[in-house]
Amino acid sequence: MAKFSWEGQTRTGQKQKGEMEAPNEAAVQAQLRRQGIVVKKVKERGKGLDVELKIPGFEPKVTTKDLVVFTRQFATMIDAGLPLVQCLDILSSQQENKTFKTILLAIKNDVESGSTFADALRKHPRAFDDLFVNLVAAGEVGGILDTILNRLASYIEKAMKLKKQVKSAMTYPATVISIAVIVIGVILVFVIPAFEKMFKDFGGALPAPTQIVINMSNFVQDYILVIIGAIIFLIFAFKKIYATTRGREVMDELALKSPIFGVLIRKVAVAKFTRTLGTMVSSGVPILDGLEITSKTAGNKVIEKAIIKVRQSISEGNTIADPLVKSGVFPPMVCQMIAVGEQAGSIDAMLNKIADFYDDEVDDAVNNLTSMMEPLLMLFLGTTVGGLVVAMYLPIFKIAGTVAG
Repeated sequence: MAKFSWEGQTRTGQKQKGEMEAPNEAAVQAQLRRQGIVVKKVKERGKGLDVELKIPGFEPKVTTKDLVVFTRQFATMIDAGLPLVQCLDILSSQQENKTFKTILLAIKNDVESGSTFADALRKHPRAFDDLFVNLVAAGEVGGILDTILNRLASYIEKAMKLKKQVKSAMTYPATVISIAVIVIGVILVFVIPAFEKMFKDFGGALPAPTQIVINMSNFVQDYILVIIGAIIFLIFAFKKIYATTRGREVMDELALKSPIFGVLIRKVAVAKFTRTLGTMVSSGVPILDGLEITSKTAGNKVIEKAIIKVRQSISEGNTIADPLVKSGVFPPMVCQMIAVGEQAGSIDAMLNKIADFYDDEVDDAVNNLTSMMEPLLMLFLGTTVGGLVVAMYLPIFKIAGTVAG
Protein backbone atom coordinates (compact mmCIF):
# COMPACT_ATOMS: atom_id res chain seq x y z
CA MET A 1 0.00 0.00 0.00
CA ALA A 2 1.45 3.38 -1.07
CA LYS A 3 1.72 6.57 0.98
CA PHE A 4 0.35 9.82 -0.47
CA SER A 5 0.75 13.44 0.57
CA TRP A 6 -2.24 15.67 -0.16
CA GLU A 7 -3.35 19.29 -0.05
CA GLY A 8 -6.87 20.65 -0.05
CA GLN A 9 -9.35 22.89 1.70
CA THR A 10 -12.56 22.54 3.63
CA ARG A 11 -15.89 23.94 2.46
CA THR A 12 -15.25 26.99 4.63
CA GLY A 13 -12.02 27.70 2.75
CA GLN A 14 -9.57 26.51 5.43
CA LYS A 15 -6.42 25.02 3.86
CA GLN A 16 -5.35 21.57 5.01
CA LYS A 17 -2.66 19.02 4.12
CA GLY A 18 -1.50 15.65 5.36
CA GLU A 19 -0.48 12.11 4.51
CA MET A 20 -2.52 8.97 3.91
CA GLU A 21 -1.87 5.32 3.08
CA ALA A 22 -4.09 3.95 0.33
CA PRO A 23 -4.02 1.48 -2.59
CA ASN A 24 -4.06 4.29 -5.19
CA GLU A 25 -4.64 7.99 -5.76
CA ALA A 26 -8.34 7.52 -6.49
CA ALA A 27 -8.86 5.97 -3.05
CA VAL A 28 -7.18 8.99 -1.43
CA GLN A 29 -9.44 11.43 -3.29
CA ALA A 30 -12.55 9.39 -2.42
CA GLN A 31 -11.61 9.32 1.27
CA LEU A 32 -10.93 13.07 1.38
CA ARG A 33 -14.23 13.86 -0.35
CA ARG A 34 -16.06 11.81 2.28
CA GLN A 35 -14.35 13.96 4.90
CA GLY A 36 -15.65 17.11 3.20
CA ILE A 37 -12.28 18.23 1.81
CA VAL A 38 -11.89 19.68 -1.68
CA VAL A 39 -8.74 18.06 -3.07
CA LYS A 40 -6.16 20.37 -4.67
CA LYS A 41 -3.17 18.08 -5.03
CA VAL A 42 -2.33 14.41 -4.36
CA LYS A 43 1.21 13.10 -4.74
CA GLU A 44 2.61 9.63 -4.06
CA ARG A 45 5.53 9.63 -1.65
CA GLY A 46 8.40 7.15 -1.25
CA LYS A 47 9.59 7.19 -4.87
CA GLY A 48 13.20 7.81 -3.86
CA LEU A 49 15.17 6.77 -0.80
CA ASP A 50 11.98 6.60 1.27
CA VAL A 51 10.97 3.36 -0.46
CA GLU A 52 10.66 0.62 2.15
CA LEU A 53 12.51 -2.54 1.24
CA LYS A 54 10.14 -5.51 1.39
CA ILE A 55 11.52 -9.00 0.88
CA PRO A 56 8.80 -11.60 0.17
CA GLY A 57 8.47 -14.03 3.07
CA PHE A 58 10.28 -11.75 5.53
CA GLU A 59 7.44 -9.39 6.40
CA PRO A 60 6.50 -9.41 10.10
CA LYS A 61 3.70 -11.86 10.86
CA VAL A 62 0.48 -10.98 12.64
CA THR A 63 0.93 -12.63 16.03
CA THR A 64 -1.74 -13.93 18.37
CA LYS A 65 -0.83 -11.17 20.81
CA ASP A 66 -1.41 -8.52 18.10
CA LEU A 67 -4.83 -10.04 17.42
CA VAL A 68 -5.83 -10.14 21.10
CA VAL A 69 -4.84 -6.50 21.71
CA PHE A 70 -6.64 -5.36 18.54
CA THR A 71 -9.81 -7.30 19.41
CA ARG A 72 -9.94 -6.00 22.99
CA GLN A 73 -9.37 -2.38 21.96
CA PHE A 74 -11.82 -2.65 19.08
CA ALA A 75 -14.53 -4.06 21.39
CA THR A 76 -13.99 -1.20 23.86
CA MET A 77 -14.29 1.42 21.12
CA ILE A 78 -17.42 -0.13 19.61
CA ASP A 79 -18.98 -0.39 23.08
CA ALA A 80 -18.20 3.31 23.62
CA GLY A 81 -20.20 4.18 20.48
CA LEU A 82 -17.39 5.06 18.06
CA PRO A 83 -18.14 4.47 14.36
CA LEU A 84 -16.58 1.35 12.81
CA VAL A 85 -14.40 3.25 10.32
CA GLN A 86 -13.09 5.59 12.99
CA CYS A 87 -12.16 2.62 15.20
CA LEU A 88 -10.21 1.03 12.35
CA ASP A 89 -8.52 4.35 11.56
CA ILE A 90 -7.38 4.82 15.17
CA LEU A 91 -6.20 1.24 15.62
CA SER A 92 -4.30 1.18 12.31
CA SER A 93 -2.55 4.46 13.10
CA GLN A 94 -1.23 3.14 16.44
CA GLN A 95 -0.34 -0.33 15.14
CA GLU A 96 3.42 -1.04 15.31
CA ASN A 97 3.30 -4.25 13.26
CA LYS A 98 3.58 -2.96 9.68
CA THR A 99 1.94 -6.03 8.15
CA PHE A 100 -1.06 -5.74 10.48
CA LYS A 101 -1.21 -1.97 9.90
CA THR A 102 -1.45 -2.53 6.14
CA ILE A 103 -4.21 -5.12 6.64
CA LEU A 104 -6.23 -2.81 8.91
CA LEU A 105 -5.97 0.06 6.43
CA ALA A 106 -7.17 -2.21 3.63
CA ILE A 107 -10.10 -3.35 5.80
CA LYS A 108 -10.96 0.27 6.61
CA ASN A 109 -10.99 1.16 2.90
CA ASP A 110 -13.24 -1.83 2.12
CA VAL A 111 -15.69 -0.88 4.88
CA GLU A 112 -15.74 2.73 3.64
CA SER A 113 -16.52 1.40 0.15
CA GLY A 114 -19.65 -0.30 1.46
CA SER A 115 -18.37 -3.76 2.38
CA THR A 116 -19.45 -5.42 5.62
CA PHE A 117 -16.81 -5.76 8.31
CA ALA A 118 -16.89 -9.57 8.09
CA ASP A 119 -16.46 -9.56 4.29
CA ALA A 120 -13.52 -7.16 4.63
CA LEU A 121 -11.90 -9.46 7.22
CA ARG A 122 -12.45 -12.51 4.99
CA LYS A 123 -9.97 -11.09 2.44
CA HIS A 124 -7.12 -11.52 4.94
CA PRO A 125 -7.17 -15.20 6.05
CA ARG A 126 -3.58 -15.08 7.36
CA ALA A 127 -4.62 -12.62 10.05
CA PHE A 128 -8.30 -13.50 10.56
CA ASP A 129 -9.35 -17.16 10.36
CA ASP A 130 -12.81 -18.57 9.60
CA LEU A 131 -13.71 -18.62 13.29
CA PHE A 132 -13.01 -14.90 13.69
CA VAL A 133 -14.82 -13.94 10.49
CA ASN A 134 -17.94 -16.01 11.20
CA LEU A 135 -18.27 -14.73 14.76
CA VAL A 136 -17.94 -11.14 13.54
CA ALA A 137 -20.59 -11.84 10.89
CA ALA A 138 -22.92 -13.18 13.59
CA GLY A 139 -22.22 -10.11 15.72
CA GLU A 140 -23.01 -7.74 12.85
CA VAL A 141 -26.29 -9.48 12.07
CA GLY A 142 -27.33 -9.60 15.73
CA GLY A 143 -26.17 -6.07 16.54
CA ILE A 144 -23.90 -7.35 19.33
CA LEU A 145 -20.49 -6.81 17.72
CA ASP A 146 -18.90 -5.52 20.95
CA THR A 147 -20.06 -8.60 22.89
CA ILE A 148 -18.79 -10.93 20.16
CA LEU A 149 -15.41 -9.18 20.05
CA ASN A 150 -15.02 -9.55 23.81
CA ARG A 151 -15.84 -13.25 23.54
CA LEU A 152 -13.33 -13.57 20.71
CA ALA A 153 -10.60 -11.88 22.73
CA SER A 154 -11.25 -14.21 25.69
CA TYR A 155 -11.25 -17.23 23.39
CA ILE A 156 -7.96 -16.23 21.71
CA GLU A 157 -6.31 -15.54 25.08
CA LYS A 158 -7.31 -18.97 26.41
CA ALA A 159 -6.22 -20.66 23.17
CA MET A 160 -2.87 -18.86 23.38
CA LYS A 161 -2.42 -20.00 27.00
CA LEU A 162 -3.23 -23.58 26.01
CA LYS A 163 -0.68 -23.47 23.18
CA LYS A 164 2.02 -22.10 25.51
CA GLN A 165 1.38 -24.88 28.02
CA VAL A 166 1.76 -27.59 25.39
CA LYS A 167 4.83 -25.89 23.92
CA SER A 168 6.52 -25.67 27.33
CA ALA A 169 5.77 -29.35 27.99
CA MET A 170 7.35 -30.38 24.67
CA THR A 171 10.29 -27.94 24.71
CA TYR A 172 11.97 -29.16 27.92
CA PRO A 173 12.50 -32.84 26.96
CA ALA A 174 13.35 -31.93 23.35
CA THR A 175 16.03 -29.49 24.53
CA VAL A 176 17.58 -31.93 27.01
CA ILE A 177 17.64 -34.80 24.49
CA SER A 178 19.14 -32.55 21.77
CA ILE A 179 21.91 -31.40 24.11
CA ALA A 180 22.56 -35.01 25.16
CA VAL A 181 22.86 -36.14 21.53
CA ILE A 182 25.32 -33.30 20.78
CA VAL A 183 27.42 -34.15 23.87
CA ILE A 184 27.48 -37.85 22.97
CA GLY A 185 28.48 -36.99 19.40
CA VAL A 186 31.37 -34.80 20.60
CA ILE A 187 32.56 -37.55 22.97
CA LEU A 188 32.42 -40.22 20.24
CA VAL A 189 34.16 -38.11 17.57
CA PHE A 190 36.78 -36.16 19.58
CA VAL A 191 37.29 -37.61 23.07
CA ILE A 192 37.21 -41.39 22.60
CA PRO A 193 39.82 -41.44 19.74
CA ALA A 194 42.32 -39.87 22.18
CA PHE A 195 41.60 -42.61 24.73
CA GLU A 196 41.88 -45.29 22.02
CA LYS A 197 45.36 -44.10 21.08
CA MET A 198 46.41 -44.17 24.74
CA PHE A 199 45.05 -47.72 25.22
CA LYS A 200 46.96 -48.97 22.16
CA ASP A 201 50.17 -47.69 23.71
CA PHE A 202 49.40 -49.67 26.90
CA GLY A 203 48.73 -52.86 24.95
CA GLY A 204 46.62 -55.78 26.11
CA ALA A 205 42.96 -56.67 25.68
CA LEU A 206 40.35 -54.05 26.50
CA PRO A 207 37.22 -54.67 28.63
CA ALA A 208 34.14 -55.48 26.57
CA PRO A 209 32.27 -52.20 27.37
CA THR A 210 35.33 -50.16 26.36
CA GLN A 211 35.75 -52.06 23.09
CA ILE A 212 32.04 -51.56 22.27
CA VAL A 213 32.34 -47.80 22.82
CA ILE A 214 35.51 -47.63 20.67
CA ASN A 215 33.75 -49.57 17.88
CA MET A 216 30.85 -47.10 18.09
CA SER A 217 33.29 -44.20 17.87
CA ASN A 218 35.00 -45.69 14.80
CA PHE A 219 31.64 -46.29 13.15
CA VAL A 220 30.51 -42.70 13.75
CA GLN A 221 33.81 -41.31 12.43
CA ASP A 222 33.73 -43.50 9.30
CA TYR A 223 30.07 -42.88 8.46
CA ILE A 224 29.44 -39.40 9.89
CA LEU A 225 28.33 -38.00 6.52
CA VAL A 226 26.06 -40.99 5.91
CA ILE A 227 24.49 -40.56 9.37
CA ILE A 228 23.88 -36.83 8.80
CA GLY A 229 22.42 -37.58 5.35
CA ALA A 230 20.16 -40.28 6.79
CA ILE A 231 18.86 -37.88 9.47
CA ILE A 232 18.12 -35.20 6.86
CA PHE A 233 16.42 -37.81 4.64
CA LEU A 234 14.25 -39.08 7.52
CA ILE A 235 13.17 -35.52 8.41
CA PHE A 236 12.35 -34.80 4.75
CA ALA A 237 10.50 -38.13 4.38
CA PHE A 238 8.50 -37.48 7.57
CA LYS A 239 7.41 -34.06 6.30
CA LYS A 240 6.41 -35.52 2.93
CA ILE A 241 4.43 -38.34 4.52
CA TYR A 242 2.78 -35.99 7.02
CA ALA A 243 1.76 -33.70 4.15
CA THR A 244 -0.44 -36.48 2.71
CA THR A 245 -3.94 -37.05 4.13
CA ARG A 246 -3.36 -40.72 4.94
CA GLY A 247 0.09 -40.08 6.38
CA ARG A 248 -1.19 -37.37 8.67
CA GLU A 249 -4.08 -39.58 9.85
CA VAL A 250 -1.64 -42.36 10.79
CA MET A 251 0.76 -39.97 12.55
CA ASP A 252 -2.03 -38.20 14.44
CA GLU A 253 -3.54 -41.52 15.53
CA LEU A 254 -0.13 -42.69 16.79
CA ALA A 255 0.26 -39.38 18.65
CA LEU A 256 -3.10 -39.90 20.41
CA LYS A 257 -2.09 -43.45 21.38
CA SER A 258 1.45 -42.58 22.50
CA PRO A 259 2.03 -43.65 26.14
CA ILE A 260 3.46 -40.37 27.49
CA PHE A 261 2.13 -37.52 25.36
CA GLY A 262 -1.11 -39.15 24.16
CA VAL A 263 -3.14 -38.21 27.23
CA LEU A 264 -2.02 -34.58 27.02
CA ILE A 265 -2.75 -34.36 23.28
CA ARG A 266 -6.26 -35.79 23.81
CA LYS A 267 -7.05 -33.35 26.63
CA VAL A 268 -5.81 -30.40 24.58
CA ALA A 269 -7.97 -31.55 21.64
CA VAL A 270 -11.08 -31.83 23.85
CA ALA A 271 -10.47 -28.40 25.41
CA LYS A 272 -9.96 -26.80 21.99
CA PHE A 273 -13.02 -28.46 20.42
CA THR A 274 -15.42 -27.59 23.24
CA ARG A 275 -14.09 -24.05 23.66
CA THR A 276 -14.31 -23.28 19.92
CA LEU A 277 -17.76 -24.80 19.37
CA GLY A 278 -19.12 -23.35 22.62
CA THR A 279 -17.95 -19.85 21.68
CA MET A 280 -19.50 -20.10 18.22
CA VAL A 281 -22.85 -21.52 19.34
CA SER A 282 -23.22 -18.98 22.16
CA SER A 283 -22.50 -16.21 19.62
CA GLY A 284 -25.33 -17.26 17.32
CA VAL A 285 -23.40 -19.19 14.67
CA PRO A 286 -25.48 -22.15 13.36
CA ILE A 287 -24.32 -25.48 14.80
CA LEU A 288 -23.53 -26.97 11.36
CA ASP A 289 -21.35 -23.98 10.41
CA GLY A 290 -19.73 -24.09 13.83
CA LEU A 291 -18.82 -27.77 13.47
CA GLU A 292 -17.42 -27.23 9.98
CA ILE A 293 -15.13 -24.45 11.21
CA THR A 294 -14.20 -26.37 14.37
CA SER A 295 -13.15 -29.40 12.33
CA LYS A 296 -10.75 -27.24 10.30
CA THR A 297 -9.12 -25.85 13.45
CA ALA A 298 -8.88 -29.21 15.26
CA GLY A 299 -5.17 -29.65 14.49
CA ASN A 300 -5.52 -33.45 14.44
CA LYS A 301 -6.92 -35.50 11.56
CA VAL A 302 -8.49 -38.12 13.83
CA ILE A 303 -10.34 -35.41 15.79
CA GLU A 304 -11.26 -33.67 12.52
CA LYS A 305 -12.85 -36.85 11.11
CA ALA A 306 -14.83 -37.37 14.31
CA ILE A 307 -16.19 -33.79 14.17
CA ILE A 308 -17.12 -34.18 10.48
CA LYS A 309 -19.11 -37.32 11.37
CA VAL A 310 -20.87 -35.36 14.12
CA ARG A 311 -21.81 -32.67 11.59
CA GLN A 312 -23.13 -35.30 9.17
CA SER A 313 -25.15 -36.91 11.95
CA ILE A 314 -26.78 -33.60 12.90
CA SER A 315 -27.57 -32.79 9.27
CA GLU A 316 -29.45 -36.11 9.12
CA GLY A 317 -31.49 -35.16 12.21
CA ASN A 318 -29.51 -37.08 14.84
CA THR A 319 -27.83 -35.90 18.04
CA ILE A 320 -24.30 -34.63 18.67
CA ALA A 321 -23.45 -37.09 21.45
CA ASP A 322 -24.00 -40.41 19.61
CA PRO A 323 -21.32 -39.97 16.89
CA LEU A 324 -18.92 -38.59 19.51
CA VAL A 325 -19.33 -41.81 21.51
CA LYS A 326 -18.84 -43.98 18.40
CA SER A 327 -15.66 -42.13 17.41
CA GLY A 328 -13.87 -43.38 20.54
CA VAL A 329 -11.82 -40.18 20.57
CA PHE A 330 -13.72 -38.21 23.20
CA PRO A 331 -13.89 -39.38 26.85
CA PRO A 332 -17.25 -40.81 28.02
CA MET A 333 -17.73 -37.96 30.52
CA VAL A 334 -17.53 -35.38 27.70
CA CYS A 335 -20.07 -37.26 25.58
CA GLN A 336 -22.48 -37.61 28.52
CA MET A 337 -22.24 -33.92 29.46
CA ILE A 338 -22.88 -32.90 25.84
CA ALA A 339 -25.91 -35.24 25.74
CA VAL A 340 -27.27 -33.59 28.91
CA GLY A 341 -26.66 -30.16 27.38
CA GLU A 342 -28.58 -31.15 24.25
CA GLN A 343 -31.55 -32.39 26.23
CA ALA A 344 -31.59 -29.26 28.41
CA GLY A 345 -31.23 -26.92 25.42
CA SER A 346 -28.03 -25.40 26.83
CA ILE A 347 -25.37 -27.00 24.68
CA ASP A 348 -23.27 -23.81 24.52
CA ALA A 349 -23.10 -23.45 28.32
CA MET A 350 -22.25 -27.14 28.73
CA LEU A 351 -19.48 -26.94 26.11
CA ASN A 352 -17.93 -23.96 27.90
CA LYS A 353 -18.08 -25.80 31.24
CA ILE A 354 -16.31 -28.79 29.68
CA ALA A 355 -13.69 -26.45 28.20
CA ASP A 356 -13.06 -24.82 31.60
CA PHE A 357 -12.70 -28.25 33.19
CA TYR A 358 -10.27 -29.49 30.55
CA ASP A 359 -8.22 -26.30 30.73
CA ASP A 360 -7.52 -27.25 34.35
CA GLU A 361 -6.91 -30.84 33.28
CA VAL A 362 -4.29 -29.65 30.76
CA ASP A 363 -2.61 -27.63 33.55
CA ASP A 364 -2.39 -30.75 35.72
CA ALA A 365 -1.27 -32.92 32.80
CA VAL A 366 1.55 -30.52 31.89
CA ASN A 367 2.74 -30.34 35.52
CA ASN A 368 2.58 -34.13 35.89
CA LEU A 369 4.36 -34.65 32.58
CA THR A 370 7.15 -32.28 33.56
CA SER A 371 7.54 -33.96 36.96
CA MET A 372 7.66 -37.39 35.32
CA MET A 373 10.04 -36.38 32.54
CA GLU A 374 12.69 -34.91 34.84
CA PRO A 375 13.78 -38.23 36.46
CA LEU A 376 13.44 -40.06 33.12
CA LEU A 377 15.70 -37.53 31.41
CA MET A 378 18.20 -37.67 34.27
CA LEU A 379 18.21 -41.47 33.94
CA PHE A 380 18.74 -41.16 30.18
CA LEU A 381 21.65 -38.74 30.62
CA GLY A 382 23.22 -40.82 33.38
CA THR A 383 22.94 -44.03 31.38
CA THR A 384 24.32 -42.62 28.12
CA VAL A 385 26.92 -40.02 29.03
CA GLY A 386 27.84 -41.67 32.34
CA GLY A 387 28.04 -45.07 30.65
CA LEU A 388 30.47 -43.75 28.03
CA VAL A 389 32.71 -42.16 30.68
CA VAL A 390 32.77 -45.30 32.86
CA ALA A 391 33.50 -47.53 29.84
CA MET A 392 36.53 -45.41 28.91
CA TYR A 393 37.93 -45.45 32.45
CA LEU A 394 37.61 -49.22 32.94
CA PRO A 395 41.03 -49.97 31.36
CA ILE A 396 42.61 -47.30 33.58
CA PHE A 397 41.09 -48.94 36.66
CA LYS A 398 42.33 -52.30 35.39
CA ILE A 399 45.86 -51.00 34.92
CA ALA A 400 45.79 -49.30 38.33
CA GLY A 401 44.68 -52.62 39.92
CA THR A 402 47.48 -54.52 38.17
CA VAL A 403 50.09 -52.04 39.35
CA ALA A 404 48.77 -52.15 42.92
CA GLY A 405 48.80 -55.97 42.87
